[in-house]
Amino acid sequence: MSSASRGDLTTRARIRDGAVECFAREGFSVSVRTIAEHAGISPGLVIHHFGSKARLREECDTHVRGVITEVKTQTFEGASGTFMLQQMAEIEHYAPVLGYVLRSLQSGGALAAEFFELMVEDVERFMAVGVEAGTVAPSRDPAARARYLTSSSLGSLMLHTTLHHPGTEPDFGRVMQEWIEAYMLPALESYTEPVLIDRTLLDTYIAHADGGADAEGSAGADAD
Repeated sequence: MSSASRGDLTTRARIRDGAVECFAREGFSVSVRTIAEHAGISPGLVIHHFGSKARLREECDTHVRGVITEVKTQTFEGASGTFMLQQMAEIEHYAPVLGYVLRSLQSGGALAAEFFELMVEDVERFMAVGVEAGTVAPSRDPAARARYLTSSSLGSLMLHTTLHHPGTEPDFGRVMQEWIEAYMLPALESYTEPVLIDRTLLDTYIAHADGGADAEGSAGADAD
């Protein structure tokens, strides 16, 4: 999603949005000159606004996380089918965001790890919004659930990209369309309808994780 679509046409925003697209398309080794050319300004102006490419990337990280959190919060707060369909129709607008996220994770290292941890925290926050709104079921461990959901969704996107879009410049708009066609139905089905009807495995694991306290309590209750 570009700032232009939200009426933010400042030079700083143009540079940031251009950098997101360049990082998504070419990776984080892309030059400041290339970013400047994409934004239609001079390389010196990039440095004037951000000081360095590293600081520009930091602002891109924050911006991308903000876009994702805004969309996900609206989705889980209202659980609107209309809103979901609208976002699917505008999926091409989010291609640079997806590309940026995948490039960041693929690059590895401390920055990628930090970016992932921040995304997990964001997911936990917007899931909490859904719980508060009554559209999301509470979790026994909200942080662990957020980590699982983040890992599984990003993992499936990375795997799909690696297997079906090899090369240095994947078409992330196409990646998203293909991912939706392949995964949206089973994902929503899994979120809204239990895969396992019987609770035996869950109850057994919870009892084991709690040192058997729940199992003993249940047994005592049954005996009474």
